[in-house]
Amino acid sequence: MGKISILKVQSHIRKAQREYRMVDIENAKIGIIGLGYVGLPLAVEFGKKFDTVGYDLSNDRVDELRKFHDSTQELSSSDIKRAIKLGITNEVSQLLSCNVYIITVPTPILESKSPDMSFLKNACQFVGKVIANGDVIIFESTVYPGATEDFCVPFIEMTSRKTFNTDFFVGYSPERINPGDKNHRLTDIVKITSGSTSDTSEFIDELYKKIISAGTHRASSIKVAEAAKVIENTQRDLNIGLINELTRIFEKMNLDTNEVLDAACTKWNFLDFRPGLVGGHCIGVDPYYLTYKAKEIGVEPGLILAGRQSNEMMASYFCELLLSELQKHGVLRKKPRILQLGITFKENCPDIRNSKSVDMLEILSKVSLVDLYDPWVEKFDVPENGKFLTSLDNLAEFYDAVIVTVAHKQFLGNVRLNELTETSTVRMDIKNIMPKSWSTKRI
Repeated sequence: MGKISILKVQSHIRKAQREYRMVDIENAKIGIIGLGYVGLPLAVEFGKKFDTVGYDLSNDRVDELRKFHDSTQELSSSDIKRAIKLGITNEVSQLLSCNVYIITVPTPILESKSPDMSFLKNACQFVGKVIANGDVIIFESTVYPGATEDFCVPFIEMTSRKTFNTDFFVGYSPERINPGDKNHRLTDIVKITSGSTSDTSEFIDELYKKIISAGTHRASSIKVAEAAKVIENTQRDLNIGLINELTRIFEKMNLDTNEVLDAACTKWNFLDFRPGLVGGHCIGVDPYYLTYKAKEIGVEPGLILAGRQSNEMMASYFCELLLSELQKHGVLRKKPRILQLGITFKENCPDIRNSKSVDMLEILSKVSLVDLYDPWVEKFDVPENGKFLTSLDNLAEFYDAVIVTVAHKQFLGNVRLNELTETSTVRMDIKNIMPKSWSTKRI
């Protein structure tokens, strides 16, 4: 055997000697990085069966969770108390004994609509400082295909001074949390899993099977799992974008869009999407991660961006439609008084991140006096001379217009809101939850 061949063999032997065995599932101790909408349910479920540490930077968040209170209203105090093996902390030292780390930090977008990976970068550098040989790191944050291995791993290697797939292993299991949805909870939704090696993939899949009653889907690679996640919301965004464009067309034709959709839904394969505002931290954000990567590899994602544009313009469109209705009904006051019902990005949750209802409030406040009521939000700074109502008992004597922007369950059949038919000139329900007779302008 030649000298070069001998050196290669010796190199492989040294490498094999350096490889570390992953922890066995029964000995797993799990660290959850980030205790928001995604991280807390994970921490609670794992904390029922495994020694688990939930870590968050926010002192306030840690304090409230230690008191079994979840301000996101996703989990009750009894839910949290059932996690008898869960510890909540903001102390890094508490994570040192963990051997599986799950990163659930947000991945928003910048003003330029490109990915903001700063939270993910910081999390990778943070974990790189606490991992030991043989540890597994799982990412749940939404990213573009390739980000886990091409973006995240180098920061972990650099900080830890450890070698990927030799000293530590990674996986990707995208979150599918739907805030406010009490019917589709973490354990009820099939979980996609993946890993950087076949053994890692098997380990991660078996780990999640311990808490996910709906089962798992083991993807062939991390990139497949990343791509599956990012197209889920992209597909939904496109479908809603089409319906929103149809809404603008039908309004010009004096057609009730929801009546048209009701008729079309009588066909078995028609997909029932409805017009509205598309915001939040998923549907309004995730497509930009895919379009960013598409452009990077030389593909122009025209259709995806067209859907985004259709949805992005709806806040200003609904505002223009409301103000136009005021003029049609003879309300010519310089600053008409408007009541906006809803400020969160979706129904039945307190989350206002990237809420297009916020955009509507800002637009309307420039030309109107706007009062705001949202039963899921404790307080909100309303611009100029409007006010945030803590109860429908605090309504003004009259409103020139009332607009429903969020389909909160508290609005359904509300007697006080029904009374507004007597004291308001224009009533617009963009979520189609009020009785047909309530609205003066149907969408």
